[in-house]
Amino acid sequence: MRADLREGIWRLADPKISLASVASLLLGTGAAVGEGRVAWGWLPVVILGILSLEVAKNAAGEFVDWDSGVDLGVAPQDRSPFSGGKRVIVDGLLTRKEAHRVAAVSWAVAFLAGVVLIGGRDPRVVLIALPGASLAWAYHGAPVRLAYRGGGEIAVLLAYGPGIALGTALVLRGAIPPALPGHAFLLGLLIASFLWINQFPDEPADRAAGKRTLVVRLGRPRAARLFALVPVVVAGGAISLTPVTGPEPLIGLVGLIPLLRAVRVVLRSPTNTPELIPAQRDTLVAFLLFAGGTALGLVAAG
Repeated sequence: MRADLREGIWRLADPKISLASVASLLLGTGAAVGEGRVAWGWLPVVILGILSLEVAKNAAGEFVDWDSGVDLGVAPQDRSPFSGGKRVIVDGLLTRKEAHRVAAVSWAVAFLAGVVLIGGRDPRVVLIALPGASLAWAYHGAPVRLAYRGGGEIAVLLAYGPGIALGTALVLRGAIPPALPGHAFLLGLLIASFLWINQFPDEPADRAAGKRTLVVRLGRPRAARLFALVPVVVAGGAISLTPVTGPEPLIGLVGLIPLLRAVRVVLRSPTNTPELIPAQRDTLVAFLLFAGGTALGLVAAG
């Protein structure tokens, strides 16, 4: 395999972005462990299926954004380690055809993992896996293309929050813990906020290409003010769940510390990419801390 092809596939796997899947996996696993005995042998299959979907979605995004001109339209001063696309086609690491093949192979692997889980572990997995895979497809896939119609944020909230976390718990435990859906929704909101903040540097290119993200629809100043409500919703939601879970999962609210730093930066400089980069990093750290802390709390509460 040639070096640029390897680098291109590595970029599509993108550890920074795949951390969203890992966070939800962690939350679902913690909730399952808190309930009692789990079937650890199925966890690798879950991980393989979810990460394969991640690569498939990213690869599809590359050739869709290439065709629309979004990636080519991102100005050098608006690029960051967290936004502006993976740029595997723009940088000549993969051809459009190769990106399409990577997507197809990754979809096939994810499908096989799903078949194994549904047939070998629990048929009810299909009730979560099918909607999750559909959202992953619809994010870039024609004719829906949620990412281009202002629905990408909702898709991320649902898939990376309840979708992955509840599916993981169902596979490992054979049931969905009652405390998990609420916490998974809050995690999904935090992960969607990472997508959201990453849209600020991309706003001029997205607008020019007709990609109607939430930031494009609202404009950066108004989107920044709405972003500032996220920590309020997460804190209120986590506290409201304590009658069901006890106080232990509130450990996850430590994630609001970096998120509040990000909010301050976004409100002050919604159009300045160099200043936004630390805020993007803080938003990523926020959902990781929330997932880890909440998972630990659910284990302790069990």
